[in-house]
Amino acid sequence: MADENEILAQRIDKWLFHSRFIKSRALATKLVNANRIRVNGEKIAKASYKLKIADILTFELNDRIMMIEILGINATRRPFKEACLLYDDQSPAPEPRTNKDTPDFLAPPFLREKGAGRPTKKQRRETDQFRLNALDF
Repeated sequence: MADENEILAQRIDKWLFHSRFIKSRALATKLVNANRIRVNGEKIAKASYKLKIADILTFELNDRIMMIEILGINATRRPFKEACLLYDDQSPAPEPRTNKDTPDFLAPPFLREKGAGRPTKKQRRETDQFRLNALDF
């Protein structure tokens, strides 16, 4: 029988918060409810889904695909060094940036010259359309 102090399963939103991938449990719940997380290749739509050790999580975080194998479950949120022991990061290496001076989110529709003034209505629509398309993955 398992030790009483050992946790065998945990809600997915709690685990994401305890492992320090997401800043708050509410944000973790929103991420799960938006169908942005897969467990062992299956989309998860409920934050109450119970994760177990050896499950594989796949999700996008900061424009990077994360593949995480769960090695442990914690009852509380612990310091970063302890949280790193809860998972094994199997994510592919991040793509190198081509231009280090300009972050990706400041692509041409967002980057404006200093003193260019307020964007026109047409420019604003283009910016809004770009942002909507960027959110879909």
